[in-house]
Amino acid sequence: MDELRLRIIHSKRLMDCNVMIFTETWLNNRVPDDAIKLAGRHTLRADRTAADSGKTRGGGLCIYINKAWCTDSVIVGRHCSANLEFLMVKCRPFYQPRELSSTIVTAVYIPPDADAKAAMNELYTAISKQQTAHPEAAFIVAGDFNHSNLKTVLPKFLQHVSCNTRGNKTLDHVYTNIAGAYTTTPLPHLGQSDHLSLFLIPKYSPLIQRVKPSVTTIKVWPAGTDSLLQDKFHHTDWSMFASQATCGSHTDIDTYTSSVLDYINTTVGSVTTWKQITTYPNQKPWMNKEVRLLLKARNIAFRSGDALAYSISRANLRRGIIKAKHCYKLKVEEHFSNSDPRRMWQGIQAISDYKPSNSTPITTDVSFLNELNHFYARFDRDNRETQTTTRPPSDDQPLSLTSSDVHAALSQINVRKAAGPDGTPGRVLRGCAEQLTGVFTDIFNLSLAQAAVPACFKATSIVPVPKHSSPTGLNDYRPVALTPIIMKCFERLVLAHLKNCLPPTLDSYQFAYRSNRSTEDAVSTVLHSVLTHLDNNNTYARMLFVDFSSAFNTVIPSKLNTKLGDLGFNNPLRHWLMDFLTNRPQYVKSGHTCSTTITLNTGVPQGCVLSPFLYSLFTHDCRPVHGSNTIIKFADDTTVIGLISNNDETAYREEVQHLAAWCADNNLLLNTSKTKELIVDFRRKRGSTHNPIQINGMAVERVSSFKFLGTHITEDLSWSTNTSSLVKKAHQRLFFLRTLKRHHLSSAVLTNFYRCVIESILTSCVTVWYGNCSVADRKAIQRVVKTAQRITRCPLPAIEDVQRKRCLRRARSILKDPSHPAHELFVLLPSGRRYRSLRTRTSRLKNSFFPRAVSLLNSAPRTLNSVSLPNSAPR
Repeated sequence: MDELRLRIIHSKRLMDCNVMIFTETWLNNRVPDDAIKLAGRHTLRADRTAADSGKTRGGGLCIYINKAWCTDSVIVGRHCSANLEFLMVKCRPFYQPRELSSTIVTAVYIPPDADAKAAMNELYTAISKQQTAHPEAAFIVAGDFNHSNLKTVLPKFLQHVSCNTRGNKTLDHVYTNIAGAYTTTPLPHLGQSDHLSLFLIPKYSPLIQRVKPSVTTIKVWPAGTDSLLQDKFHHTDWSMFASQATCGSHTDIDTYTSSVLDYINTTVGSVTTWKQITTYPNQKPWMNKEVRLLLKARNIAFRSGDALAYSISRANLRRGIIKAKHCYKLKVEEHFSNSDPRRMWQGIQAISDYKPSNSTPITTDVSFLNELNHFYARFDRDNRETQTTTRPPSDDQPLSLTSSDVHAALSQINVRKAAGPDGTPGRVLRGCAEQLTGVFTDIFNLSLAQAAVPACFKATSIVPVPKHSSPTGLNDYRPVALTPIIMKCFERLVLAHLKNCLPPTLDSYQFAYRSNRSTEDAVSTVLHSVLTHLDNNNTYARMLFVDFSSAFNTVIPSKLNTKLGDLGFNNPLRHWLMDFLTNRPQYVKSGHTCSTTITLNTGVPQGCVLSPFLYSLFTHDCRPVHGSNTIIKFADDTTVIGLISNNDETAYREEVQHLAAWCADNNLLLNTSKTKELIVDFRRKRGSTHNPIQINGMAVERVSSFKFLGTHITEDLSWSTNTSSLVKKAHQRLFFLRTLKRHHLSSAVLTNFYRCVIESILTSCVTVWYGNCSVADRKAIQRVVKTAQRITRCPLPAIEDVQRKRCLRRARSILKDPSHPAHELFVLLPSGRRYRSLRTRTSRLKNSFFPRAVSLLNSAPRTLNSVSLPNSAPR
């Protein structure tokens, strides 16, 4: 103690230190507080007891709180056992950033011979309890952890000690729930301790200093605006726009369309105004005008020196705040009472003060925007295909849309979507759908008849968004494309027709943009193919995850046109699609500054409704040439599965070379540096190492784990990496659940939030991986469920039960879809009551989705399995 007091006297930074944490104090009940007291500091201690720990010496924890920093500190938890000792103190300092409600400091000591799992579970329970009670608090967990790691149970906590603290090991850890909260500096040993002392310097900046107030310009719609616009459009003679654009028997579609849109925008501008709103980052969501006036009255009373007026104004302010919070609580509960996910997320953002991190503002320099625009259009320079326009033959009837179809499309517009380059807001198109249906039906049908898309419909405005906080090159800006909302309606109507014209021979292994298909189906199909093959002797599998460079932007429209013809689409529709994909104006916009406009003739434009579907049609002929290989596609995510037997990789290597040649013929650029290969080989005697696959003379990197369509697949087909990722993400969402609890929302609302936001994460592709994940992984997932259950105070379904229900639901969906590639796996026995079980030799295959689904169907009530199926086992 003398050395400690001497250090404090002679070191200003130790003298000003707010909190001091000591482990292994060796204190007991025979040592009074006066003997260890430090001037100007509050002493809180937790001595080791023989009854609890089974040890008579050592241990003990002590925390000193600087009274100049905080006088409101109280012990909220302590624990002593053979595995763990901790002391938890809640502090309400004189000054704390508004976004933090309090600071909870926890001193921890875990003996070297302790059970690390038991210790972490006990510590997790205590911290989780405080997180539920104080979701906005700053948590500091420091002490001697020895061989334990808090991130195994609280993955979102950050460890700030990077130096060695005892010999060449880091045994002492400091965890917080705030990124970049501290930097650590080692100090000399204190007394006879064999551990270095650690001094933590705060780096945290309050939110008000880190984030500038945001100024948003919004369009104000006065009351009655919609009715006024409806009346104006109802009395508009729309035929005059067509007459002005008609010369002889030909109507200029560009002039017709642009004049209609200009008139609509001018009319909207005459009845609306603009307003700027300033939002401060630490502004409380319940703060309203009444509270501001009461706050102002209290400050005036304080300055007046009238004690009675000041007391009354304080009471009024207190009542006003309570009323404002209650009103806001009712408003937030309204967000959760309906099925509107947008309003629900708005409620979460408001309650938790969540603000997305501000990215680096984009420069408004025109030359930089021009450079970005040419960079995004770089693939157009390599297009050597000539664009030809051929009138459709007279015997081909163009698509014709009905006014009811157009009215339905306009009525379903999402008014929250940003307006495109034409500037026509979705609110007008939806609110005045009845009045605008006639003119837009005429424009759409004229466009289809002429096989020409209006230039203003094809225009694209690109808003560059930084991929990182500090972008350095043009590739660090992600292009976000905005296209006219009315064109999206037009595309949806055309898309519905295209889907109805699809031939039955279309590749069934394209899982994107098709009904009753999902990423879960794609991953399940990949794993079933691999696991079934690995059930045989002397086999292994190679999976090649192909990456394309801007796949959508490299599609050649003329090649797509040829493939559409092969699929049976008629000439008028093909020519309309060709016009849609060519001569597209594009510019980059940042703020109020725009680049020059360039015209593109390559690619399917991102941000358009038709583009993903057209890309899937463009790649429909990318199919395996060998029966031992499978090509799984989900949009532009392409996976080649090679099932190898007896070390013969000839078919697989030929398949990869055939894919590379197909990509070259179709102008798709393989990105070999980002293409990865995963090899699953469980043979005990593998012989020589696996030679890497080569693509265009470059070796593909082999990885031990790959995130495939959101699911982590490893070379040993274990699921620890995947479950750890899901648990980590779920812990982030628990913060929001605790915040909702703190605002006294009902248990029904909390449960609804858990099911939508947390359970949806934990059960992502759960039918794929849950059957084969380890007991430890299942416990880690269930631990999150139990924590949520304590917060909501309602019983929540176990993940195992959710997985069982989803397996059954997915299996029944596949049974009803004969075009599904897995439909043939469900074969009825002659009795018509049960399905033939899939043959399995290993537990890996037996516990995977498809064998498990067949087993669940057979054990389900008979009435639930009565599905009419064409495929049944022979009698």
